[in-house]
Amino acid sequence: MKKVSVIGSGGWGTALAVMLDKYGHEVAIWCRREDAAKAIIENGENSEYLPGIKINESIKIVTDPYEAVKDADIVINAVPSKHVRANMEKFSSLLTEKQIIVNVSKGLEESSLLRLSEVIKECVPQCRICTMVGPTHAEEVGRGIPSVCAVSCDDMETAKMIQEEFSNPMFRLYTNPDTVGMEMGAALKNIIALAAGMSDGLGFGDNTKAALMTRGLAEICRLGIAMGGKLETFMGLSGVGDLIVTCTSMHSRNRRAGILLGQGKTLEETLNEVHMVVEGANTAKAALLMARKYNVDMPIIEAINNVLYEGKDAKEAVIELMMRDAKPEINFI
Repeated sequence: MKKVSVIGSGGWGTALAVMLDKYGHEVAIWCRREDAAKAIIENGENSEYLPGIKINESIKIVTDPYEAVKDADIVINAVPSKHVRANMEKFSSLLTEKQIIVNVSKGLEESSLLRLSEVIKECVPQCRICTMVGPTHAEEVGRGIPSVCAVSCDDMETAKMIQEEFSNPMFRLYTNPDTVGMEMGAALKNIIALAAGMSDGLGFGDNTKAALMTRGLAEICRLGIAMGGKLETFMGLSGVGDLIVTCTSMHSRNRRAGILLGQGKTLEETLNEVHMVVEGANTAKAALLMARKYNVDMPIIEAINNVLYEGKDAKEAVIELMMRDAKPEINFI
């Protein structure tokens, strides 16, 4: 068993900490805020981000960065995408070449258009970096509901080690060497989930959502393959799997945000009501910039950006998508 430190006390980081503690690992969670750490210790749960899931006293809750990662074998990065660089810079001098970083955050860095593993590599070049993503909600992993993810690394022996250490009767891990495809699928599906939620908020039906998900997957594939990702990855856990769970579940904060936007709420009102990070909104601009960089057509991603940041009415955006020039489906990738 390993000593595991989780950087970030949101729902996903907390759920992974609970799971890993249950199966024998020595686990610590780093909280940025003193009040958040105090509340978790006093309540025995993360009432803010993962209510109802017991956090055992065996899980250390710390706010000191050095204390968090000291002697850790594995460090899990579970902070929102827009905070990854700042946090990795904070921890960089404390991490050694013997430690493995497992990134479970999903998104893209808007300022650099880098994938998150690339951001972490720039900040912590001395460490081996894995990416672990898949169709998982924190609420279900924390309750021990059977879930499956995939893990990738430039060094596949490291990925296999994470697979062996993290796998248990309720959490299955596959390895996949296609880090580009895994990260792009995980990042872009959040934007499509906003579209699916908007469809629900507008009162549209299953037909509309199925079309958005299918055509959204086509856009994910187009950009991901242009960047070097593999089609098989987008048909797997971090692609279509993550897309399904994020577009259809009320656990999905991106879908919930989309519903509110479809009902006419502003982005600011939506984010305040969801009260959690909506990665689709954080990633949308970067995705559109990347589409233009790689000369890839992504009309749904563009429409979502128009709704989020240009004030376009969600229903009008759907109608414009429906009225685009006719074309054959077979060219969708």
